[in-house]
Amino acid sequence: MSSRSILEAIINGEDDLENLADLAQGKLKNKKEDLKRALKGLINDHLRMMLEIQLRHIDYLDEEIKRLDEEIRKRMLPFEEDLALLDTIPGVGRRTGEQIVAEIGTNMDQFPSAAHLCSWAGLCPGQNESAGKQKSATTRKGNKKLRSALIEAARAASRAKDTYLSSQYHRIAARRGSNRAAVAVAHSILTIVYHILKRKQPYIELGPNYYEEKRRNMVIRQSLKKLESLGLKVTVETVAS
Repeated sequence: MSSRSILEAIINGEDDLENLADLAQGKLKNKKEDLKRALKGLINDHLRMMLEIQLRHIDYLDEEIKRLDEEIRKRMLPFEEDLALLDTIPGVGRRTGEQIVAEIGTNMDQFPSAAHLCSWAGLCPGQNESAGKQKSATTRKGNKKLRSALIEAARAASRAKDTYLSSQYHRIAARRGSNRAAVAVAHSILTIVYHILKRKQPYIELGPNYYEEKRRNMVIRQSLKKLESLGLKVTVETVAS
């Protein structure tokens, strides 16, 4: 915390605004004048007492968090191999991997398919169609903790460079908005999780152009099929760019 040294100095009796501003670190270094104006006239014994109580409480919470982190680490020891595999997915760090394992376990035999798992987690859009028109669909209710962790992972994945998941996020966000893009990528991540835990194999990066290449090949196959249905024989050649 960049302001910790300033708060400790105030608690210890320092009231010279210039000296306090000189203790600024990080982004506060460029805001010394604002800092001095903010502190002017506020430093007194009551403020020092309140700051001391609050810092003591923060230190207590930090220690409790350390204890919980250590407890989680111990409980996750049997799943280290699975956590290492999940860590290969863009956007899924250690903490997210622990949340995923805590919610779904590592035995994917309990889910008939990846689609079933995604539906259970609340990451499959509901179907809403009337008179042949597809209306706005919302995702079903599911495991809120898992869904939240995966959407956070999706947003983290969107910031990665040259990855399939990042490309997917930005492609969907451009058409349907960032929230729907995050849900779609979260769905993809959970699908990947299912297959990784099922096969015990790390994530294989498809690359940012995978979707475009797949779509291009599909268009080629459909066009060839249509031409052949008209009695035409077609030879395909790749033109050098």
